[in-house]
Amino acid sequence: MTTVSTSSGPSGDAVTPPPRIPGVSSGDRHRLTALQGLAALSLDAMASVAYGPEAIVLVLATAGAVGLGFTLPVTLAIAVLLAVLVASYRQVIAAFPNGGGAYAVAKAHLGNRTALTAAASLVLDYVLNVAVSVTAGVAALTSAFPSLYDDRLLLCMGVLLLVTGVNLRGIVDSAKAFIVPTAVFIGSILTLIVVGLFRSAPASTEAAAGHASALGDNATAVGTLLLLKAFASGCSALTGVEAVANAVPSFRAPSARRAQRTEVALGGLLGVMLIGLSILIGRFHLQPVEGVTVLAQLADASLGHNWGFYVVQFATVVLLALAANTSFGGLPVLMALLARDDYLPHLFRLKADREVHRHGVLALAAVAALLLVFSGGDTNTLVPLFAIGVFVGFTICQAGMVIHWRGETAPQQRRKALLNGLGAVLTGVSAIVVTATKFTEGAWLIVIALPALVLLFERVHRAYGVIEERIGLGSVPDAPHRDRSLVIVPVSHLSRLTCEAVNAAISLGDEVRAVTVGHPDPEDREETRALRRDWERWNPGVELVELHSEHRAIGRPVSEYVRKVYHYHPGTRVTVLIAEVEPERLWQRLLQNQRGSVLAHAVRRDTEAVICRLRFRVSDRDGGTGPAPSRSPKD
Repeated sequence: MTTVSTSSGPSGDAVTPPPRIPGVSSGDRHRLTALQGLAALSLDAMASVAYGPEAIVLVLATAGAVGLGFTLPVTLAIAVLLAVLVASYRQVIAAFPNGGGAYAVAKAHLGNRTALTAAASLVLDYVLNVAVSVTAGVAALTSAFPSLYDDRLLLCMGVLLLVTGVNLRGIVDSAKAFIVPTAVFIGSILTLIVVGLFRSAPASTEAAAGHASALGDNATAVGTLLLLKAFASGCSALTGVEAVANAVPSFRAPSARRAQRTEVALGGLLGVMLIGLSILIGRFHLQPVEGVTVLAQLADASLGHNWGFYVVQFATVVLLALAANTSFGGLPVLMALLARDDYLPHLFRLKADREVHRHGVLALAAVAALLLVFSGGDTNTLVPLFAIGVFVGFTICQAGMVIHWRGETAPQQRRKALLNGLGAVLTGVSAIVVTATKFTEGAWLIVIALPALVLLFERVHRAYGVIEERIGLGSVPDAPHRDRSLVIVPVSHLSRLTCEAVNAAISLGDEVRAVTVGHPDPEDREETRALRRDWERWNPGVELVELHSEHRAIGRPVSEYVRKVYHYHPGTRVTVLIAEVEPERLWQRLLQNQRGSVLAHAVRRDTEAVICRLRFRVSDRDGGTGPAPSRSPKD
């Protein structure tokens, strides 16, 4: 005979457990498969094909048609760097399956200061990615519908709110929501490339018709500096490659293997799209024009000015707007690791339902919203700051992996160390080039913000160190002993709430004293006398102490009385029990006078007393009432 047990909800109804997926543990239900990981963590990198090739073309166009001829060589150089990064990060995933990417590698092999530099660079890049992705998506939308241009900031906030809301439901839900847009975008770009390769001439040039050319005049040579600048601009296409390594714990078991598959798939798709689009740029002799993106011109030339063209544009708009999801998948995990190591507040380590680091998601959304307001929803204000931090993280990560393999006896460790060493050199040079070429365009802000963020991490760490030292964390404390205890109950009138407070106080301490604060005003003196008469008539066996205040303050007189108790009775454990009404409905809390909060703040600030907030719940439906005490020591 088989029995089935069910749990009941607050109303007594049976609660049906969520359906189980065969072969998947309950914890893994809220983690990613390789396909879901590609949708959740690759949007940043995938969306970069919309602005990476264009960034290269715009720089080379200053050298005229001769400069545009170097589009493919520059793109191939970026693709080589991409291949090295993907291979390197596969090794990072295997060596550090708990996630953290560059931060975890540097912490293990390069010291705390270097690790914090890597973490700060990734934090900055993730935050900027959200702002750039959202503004770029909205910019593509307003290009198609110019009437929305004046509302771009509002649209940016709406998109940010949408992505944040989806991620608060869990990374798996966000991945499921973004699988279709990701698939449509990848499919449309690959179709554009394949069809374009079979054309000998553009199918249409209608998209660029009537727009002024951005091609430079009278240029006959291309210098090394120009090629380096084009390379630096195109490297914006590599942002997001590290996101998978940062979020390995978000994958289902075996998490490292699934993350490696996702990393390879991301690198392969991104490389094919970048190279394919660059080939088409040369094949169609495309020239940049004002007001029309390079990707739009390629779609027009390859597919014609028809429904296919609009599918590419719509998919690009959606994916650019949703590319911020990469940051929401990677940064909260990184912040949780920093919080574990005492470099960020511990609340960032907490997980809500569905394996969500809710505080990390909300913090990222809040900072990104501030950036959107600062930029006014303008992409060009933010782009110069983009991609610098990530190359700093790339370089630190690869350098740390070289040291990692030197201490290992794994097979082919020399080949692995050589690969990471090559990655460190290439990304280090790229970091210098990107910073130098974009310094006057706003990169100087990152140069200032990066060390400032490192100093903030260290300040938080020192604060936690002081707290741990003072509370003796990790040491064996003295044997427990009983002290004399005194419970102080502030009262202002006699009611059932007062009775419940006194009952709770008697249960908590050896001695109970009620205190009331009086004022010299005649009306207040009369209320105090009335309370005294009612108290003597009730006779609860508890002393009522009258305190006086000249300025109608209630917190300071109570805290001063507590300090006097400590002075005259050292060694006494003092608890201040504050009774408060807790209404059933949220809006009814606005009707309260907040005396309890004022008292709690004053006592916590000025004394070492324990504060006990007794919540007296009031229900409108059944008339039921009841106390719900919650005791919290002074923090």
